[in-house]
Amino acid sequence: MVHPVLLHGFTGCAASWGDVLLDDLASRVGPPVLVDLPGHGSRAGETDPEDFTLERAWELIEAVLPEPAPLVGYSMGGRLALSYAVEHPERVSALVLESSSPGLLMAEERAQRRTADEELARRLEQDGIEAFVDTWEELPLFASRQALPDDVRARQRALRLANDPHSLASSLRGLGTGALPSYWEALGELGLPVLLVVGELDAKFRAIAGHMADRLPRARQVVVPEAGHTVHLERPGAWVDAVGRFLDGVV
Repeated sequence: MVHPVLLHGFTGCAASWGDVLLDDLASRVGPPVLVDLPGHGSRAGETDPEDFTLERAWELIEAVLPEPAPLVGYSMGGRLALSYAVEHPERVSALVLESSSPGLLMAEERAQRRTADEELARRLEQDGIEAFVDTWEELPLFASRQALPDDVRARQRALRLANDPHSLASSLRGLGTGALPSYWEALGELGLPVLLVVGELDAKFRAIAGHMADRLPRARQVVVPEAGHTVHLERPGAWVDAVGRFLDGVV
């Protein structure tokens, strides 16, 4: 039995993985360990820049890793999981990255993204959480979530609305894609087994996962049919099956 550590995405929280997925994952491989990332969930209200650094995120991961365990991260959580695995490979037994990336390769790209994230952060602070969530849910990246049952979408929306806009703004500034270093060059040195999970309908991250698989020494890629960016919400059964098969084989 293993205890995978799950790291959610931006605007999410530990509960946003969904009860069905968590129960099924517990039955399949072992009870997962859930983490609220800086400024999210139980940490809503944090705004100190010192709480939104890679080192602080790593401390939260380290606190629940008494021994090497699998790290599972979605989107932003995947970027943080990868960064931790690169810097502390001896603490991670396997890595599952859902709809995630190693960051932006070029410094100019990161600078442009920081500018965009700063604009988004200011809108959060000025317009409030509800206006932001309205816009966030309409992004083309999440279009496939419209097919989710009404109760699932309503629960996810309620969890997002429970976040603090100033905390989310701080998260964008400190842990956004533009703020983090690129880990593309580190992929070739990462000897851990890595599972890359992407949705068939998410063309952007499907392509990123393909490029990552080419660089990682021990990568396996799973493309889940009829799913977009949030595979764990849109196809939880397929997600648990893919993750369970992978962990059964490597842990």
